[in-house]
Amino acid sequence: MLRELSLHLLDIAENSISAGASRIEIVLSEDSALDLLQMSIIDNGKGMSKEMIAQVTDPFITSRTTRKVGLGIPLLKAAAEDCNGSLNITSEPGIGTELTVKFQRSHIDRMPIGDLVSTIINLIICNPLIHWIFSYHYNEKNAIFDDEPVKQALGDFPLTEPEILTCIRSMVEETIQEVNPHFSQDIVTIYNQPLRR
Repeated sequence: MLRELSLHLLDIAENSISAGASRIEIVLSEDSALDLLQMSIIDNGKGMSKEMIAQVTDPFITSRTTRKVGLGIPLLKAAAEDCNGSLNITSEPGIGTELTVKFQRSHIDRMPIGDLVSTIINLIICNPLIHWIFSYHYNEKNAIFDDEPVKQALGDFPLTEPEILTCIRSMVEETIQEVNPHFSQDIVTIYNQPLRR
């Protein structure tokens, strides 16, 4: 079982990539007053029919050819419901899909966010042709990292260059810290090692 939200994010983003998405937006929201942690993944991939949406939380339904059993979304749904939350999918064929998962933020069984920064960096570096947008909302504050201006500025310069990787990592970290300086209490990357709560 995936034990960090960032690993579920990676799994769902891979679904979006497999669906042919050219634009993927990741939205993470924390609301102290509502005791809510929410994550959404929005893509412009091939989308799903209503019938497929109804089936997608079944662990034995998957459109992937790389594995026979699709457990990512069912496990995430179960984890959310165990923490007084929910998972919702809206989709339209030819338009795209939006998956939103909610957790009671303070619930003792709520999984940690995990190494979110490294997850986002890996998605960007491994899928450079996709337009990635990361939005982080904390109470009344919000910030956005959009990789498109970075890619335009770099031109043909590879994203895998160490200096570029360091720069992108710093930009993503600053996006989070700008909104929530205490984000590191849930997970931080310290010397590239994740700290669990």
